Amino acid sequence: MINTELLIIGGGPAGLAAGIEAGKLNVKTIIVDENSLPGGQLFKQIHKFFGSKEHKAGIRGNKIGEQLLSEVSETGVEVYLNTRAWGIFDDNIVGIVKDGKTEKIKAKKIILATGASENALAFPGSTLPGVMTAGAAQTFINVHRVLPGKKIVMIGTGNVGLITSYQLMQAGAEVVAIVEAAPSVGGYDVHANKIRRAGVPIYLGHTIVEAQGNMEVSGAILAPVDDKFKADKSKSFFIDCDTICFAVGLTPRIELAQMANSPTIYISALGGHVPLHDQKLKIADSIFAAGDIAGVEEASTAMEEGRLAGVAAAIELGKINQVDGIEKVNNIYQRLAKLRSGQFGMKRALAKEEIIRKELELRGGVE
Repeated sequence: MINTELLIIGGGPAGLAAGIEAGKLNVKTIIVDENSLPGGQLFKQIHKFFGSKEHKAGIRGNKIGEQLLSEVSETGVEVYLNTRAWGIFDDNIVGIVKDGKTEKIKAKKIILATGASENALAFPGSTLPGVMTAGAAQTFINVHRVLPGKKIVMIGTGNVGLITSYQLMQAGAEVVAIVEAAPSVGGYDVHANKIRRAGVPIYLGHTIVEAQGNMEVSGAILAPVDDKFKADKSKSFFIDCDTICFAVGLTPRIELAQMANSPTIYISALGGHVPLHDQKLKIADSIFAAGDIAGVEEASTAMEEGRLAGVAAAIELGKINQVDGIEKVNNIYQRLAKLRSGQFGMKRALAKEEIIRKELELRGGVE
């Protein structure tokens, strides 16, 4: 049995930020991550971040990842890589598989930073080689430096779809079309405008009907949709391509939260079912959730939530007095409020308020 004060499950932006804050406050901390390199999606994000200086504006995601790894190392936090957490049990015991062996970790506090998984699309030909998620395409080009294809059709105009499309073009691919079922682009205009200036057509109000090909993708059939998003196949048309990517949202990975008997709530704006949590991200006795598992947002928000959970855990462990702890928490609240302002952030801010309100109702209105 491995014993620790704090166990963080997930070594992405939220998990690393949580570990840094806890480590700075002398909390004995272990981070477990199923990948061979911590950092999560940051090392796929070679674009510069937006926002303020305190949120790493102007710095590329992979560089932010390097900074976080350096800080984690400096705080003395232990990181177990290639380690999968497969269950949470009574007394805060977590089952893991490390180096091919099953082990147990007993922690006084647990932070779930398990992130989210990409949504898939099912259509005729969707199992052909050459059909993949945008995240897979980013892994090819930004991690392994391999071009997944030469002529790309991207499904989805959220920020992930737009940014990945631009990165594919930077890597040498031709993006022949971006397809969006909604009547308007879902991501930031700054990303969409770069795509338009490059001459890439964006088909709004359209969907993919079929991926064509025998042993691999050789083309895509697109069609317009009606007001109920049903494809009008009588107006379908062919686009020559060898790769089809889809960026159609993320779903929080809440399996471990459910094992911890955390109630969930469905919030469409945050990706689906998320665990109910209070203002300090607590979802159950001694267990917190931070980042995309608590609602899909941006990487900057995930890092701030990680910091919040790390500080909250340290307060409960008695590593920082209440006055200093509350000051740290309030500073994080202020930074989160900035991130959740504006056209896109406001919806997420309201959704977060709904989660906290429901959690408070469940506990009988007791703070």
